[in-house]
Amino acid sequence: MNVSELARQLRVPPQKLLQILPEFGFDIGARAVKVDDRVAERIKKEWRRIKFVLEERERKEKEKQKELEKEMRQQSDTVVQIPAKVTVKELSLLLDLPLNKLIVELMKNGILVSQNENLDYDTAVIIAEDLGFKVDRADDKKETEDNHHVTNLENILSKEAIAPRAPVIVVMGHVDHGKTKLLDAVRNTNVIDTESGGITQHIGAYQVVWTDPKSKEKRPITFIDTPGHEAFTVMRSRGAKVADIAILVVAADDGVKPQTVEAINIIKAAKLPFIVAVNKIDKEGADPQRVRTDLSQYSIIPEEWGGEVPMVDISAKQNLHIDKLLDTLLLLADVNNEQIRANADRSAAGTVIEAHVDKGEGPVATILVQVGTLNLNDPLVVNGEIYGKVRAMKNYRGENILQAGPSCPVRILGFKVAPQVGDVLDVGSAGTSSLIDVKAKKTQQSGAEKIHNHQTDSGEDEEGKKYFNVVIKADTLGSLEAIIGSFEKMKNDEVSVRVVGKGLGNITADDVTLAQTTGAKLFSFHVAVTPVAHDMIQSTGIDFKEYKVIYDMFNYIEVELEKMLNPEVTITELGTFKVLQIFRSDKNSQILGGRVEKGKIQKDTKVRIKRKGEHIGIGKLPQIQMGRQAVSEIEQGNECGAQYEGKLHVEVGDILEVYKEESKKKKLEFN
Repeated sequence: MNVSELARQLRVPPQKLLQILPEFGFDIGARAVKVDDRVAERIKKEWRRIKFVLEERERKEKEKQKELEKEMRQQSDTVVQIPAKVTVKELSLLLDLPLNKLIVELMKNGILVSQNENLDYDTAVIIAEDLGFKVDRADDKKETEDNHHVTNLENILSKEAIAPRAPVIVVMGHVDHGKTKLLDAVRNTNVIDTESGGITQHIGAYQVVWTDPKSKEKRPITFIDTPGHEAFTVMRSRGAKVADIAILVVAADDGVKPQTVEAINIIKAAKLPFIVAVNKIDKEGADPQRVRTDLSQYSIIPEEWGGEVPMVDISAKQNLHIDKLLDTLLLLADVNNEQIRANADRSAAGTVIEAHVDKGEGPVATILVQVGTLNLNDPLVVNGEIYGKVRAMKNYRGENILQAGPSCPVRILGFKVAPQVGDVLDVGSAGTSSLIDVKAKKTQQSGAEKIHNHQTDSGEDEEGKKYFNVVIKADTLGSLEAIIGSFEKMKNDEVSVRVVGKGLGNITADDVTLAQTTGAKLFSFHVAVTPVAHDMIQSTGIDFKEYKVIYDMFNYIEVELEKMLNPEVTITELGTFKVLQIFRSDKNSQILGGRVEKGKIQKDTKVRIKRKGEHIGIGKLPQIQMGRQAVSEIEQGNECGAQYEGKLHVEVGDILEVYKEESKKKKLEFN
């Protein structure tokens, strides 16, 4: 056989093969052109073992080299300055590291990105320090600018608090505890029917005018409804930042739940005065006193127990005690009236509390005006960039309005691109602001944004971690951010959710193509599918799921992740079997004679093959026998026969380490 043909079959360059063979007892000459057929067959039989030894050696060499490089970097006085946001390519330049090497390191940590993808500061630091670099934080101009805009808004609000304004109330609590139903009762409207299963998916803002039943005084109140599901932590936090008072809704039949505790923490962190509305007192099993007891464990003591927190028992469904709740609310607002003031006679400033791209209207945002008055044709200045001008304004009823003053939530048309939830609007800074780069922003927000473009079809990295690839499209930026934030938490050492594409708006053909090429599941949240994309989904057969309730999506993914877990394997070492004779050899099977050297051996067990003190492969023993009798177990000191199965043939003198594997299904637990 020609050496080149042998090398081709073994998938190794001929010159490299000639260099390797002498080490393993096949010295056919450094310039050999041909090799004896019998020798070639022996080489092919031994190649699996040879390849295993070489790969182990190479791996150890790489690890050794990596450790040497890491040690050298640690001994160096050089400190790498990393900004708050940095692309993969920029980080490779900062670290003076080949781009492909950095991408491999990121993959090992479960992060698959393209060279132009942004990394946050914490991720960049972890990777850099793992490689032995000393790291410090560089001044980040963009972060400084963002902080400046937030600080500027806070300064405006504190310095120009002239006249009383409507209090802004944030409604918080666990999912399905009745927050939106409470608002429905207050507003006397019926938004409930438009929500999936009664679950609010976005931040909604509404203004109502409450007439005091005693004094007949009309008082405007602005409510912000925040989603209760855990995915919307960030959105709830933002809702708390723009509010004056919080209503914590707790169901009397369900008590304190995880999102209740989270809402408590947000309220306390924001230092908001708040009321507890104990809802669903009409339901069977309702226990308002138990709710009070549970809340006391979090240092929330009701007024009737000598504490400082007002608590009102209500039924939003039956409209019970809603008037009492609002009276208590306005009383709390009056107590804090020094903080609930604003100047209406200036340019408007406020916060984006919702943003999305509407199919008919284009980019749309809900703004809570916190100071000043917003007018038609005012420039839309967001974080120091001009996004357009106010073409139309609508109140929460959908009515067109010409002006919006302090504490007024308003839906605005006129954005060239949608802003981010939490962004600061400051009309007065238009003179010092620049026009937004529309093309760059639209690239991020339209269609599915590719997160990475390589090695995604396998769903597994080189460390053996499995990934559940996802392409997600949502209707609003707030929802998309919250969903992806939850995806990032769905991981452990074995499995993880990996977002390979994301974006706003309807499912398009590009989304289907991306899902197909990356082996991803395609998810939509409150968005439709274009006709072309629908036909492609049907023809390609990709896994596509539509969701209107966010935790239905998460429940599905958790089930799929659990299926991906490797079973929990328990290995029990049994004994060793020394091969003394080989009676028959087939392609993947041999009949062996030997002796049990230690412990015991059993049928239907696995073996590790040990030759000259080195492990070279694995196999199994389907049957064992004493004399001519098939048995299930043989003790130490006995000579016996055994049927061996495996790709690697054993030889006389080999030691078979016999062990038993037992596996059971793992339960999914996130880190």
